[in-house]
Amino acid sequence: MKIYTKTGDKGQTSLIGARADKDDLRIETYGTIDEANSFIGKAVTELNAELFKDILEDLEAIQHELFDCGGDLAVVTKVRNYKLTEEPIEVLEKRIDQLMEEGPALERFILPGGTSAAATLHIARTVARRAERQMVSLMKQQEDVPIIVQRYLNRLSDYLFAAARVVNARSGVRDVEYIRGAKVFHTEKE
Repeated sequence: MKIYTKTGDKGQTSLIGARADKDDLRIETYGTIDEANSFIGKAVTELNAELFKDILEDLEAIQHELFDCGGDLAVVTKVRNYKLTEEPIEVLEKRIDQLMEEGPALERFILPGGTSAAATLHIARTVARRAERQMVSLMKQQEDVPIIVQRYLNRLSDYLFAAARVVNARSGVRDVEYIRGAKVFHTEKE
């Protein structure tokens, strides 16, 4: 099987049920989701399997869910059976709560950095946020998009933030705090 088809040589690509220009917002959105997935894959290679077993399991599931998001966006047929459900969003919310409880108290904005894996997770987070912004634009432009993808991306970026902080904490590396501002988050302990 050849990986190249030459069908996109004139600037179009196939969706499930139609063809579209490669710069179509729908294509841009699922392309950005793929980019976030790639950075998550890079983070996976940077994480110690014993120390981060739970996070690695999360990230593997997330990679599959992101593929589902992209696949759901690629469907433009009249009848659509989307793969993404509410369950992964609920799982992300539970994991965010657990990770935020484990990580150090959040008092200031956090700059991307710390360990290499945490920095990569922050990159994935910002790419997920870009995909979410594109998704919002797509929802304004077209009525036939799976809105659940936007909700998933919103939760995913929060998860990636929490995971990056825990990766630093478990590694014994402090988060890089934005120090030019006042404390903006207050813990219940204060």
